[in-house]
Amino acid sequence: MTTATVGDTVVHRRYVPYSHAHYAGNLVDGAYSLAAFGDVATEMCIRTDGDEGLFASYQDVQFRAPVRAGDCLEISCTVVRVGRRSRELDFEVRVVARGNPARGESAADVLDPPLVATTARGVVVVPGPAA
Repeated sequence: MTTATVGDTVVHRRYVPYSHAHYAGNLVDGAYSLAAFGDVATEMCIRTDGDEGLFASYQDVQFRAPVRAGDCLEISCTVVRVGRRSRELDFEVRVVARGNPARGESAADVLDPPLVATTARGVVVVPGPAA
């Protein structure tokens, strides 16, 4: 039995550790955002369908701004369509805080408004109704 409805939203927050930096300038690869999308989608499926579900596809993945080690991220997942076994979801990674080494080695700033770093749409599938 599904309880998924259009507009349901799940939000995670996390700190990006320096151990995840892969490129100059402490940049983190785009796969980091996609993994975060998988985590919020899993919670969405558990909350709405009582199952972790499986990712079927991504579409329109957009890397709009860099994600850096030391960032604090907010990752959201919102249901935009509910099928019999599929759920279409919109995803967004926002940088809500970022280090500011110009002010000091451990200085950081809250970003207001947050910086939209990555967006995507995805489809997950969950088990069908019991026969």
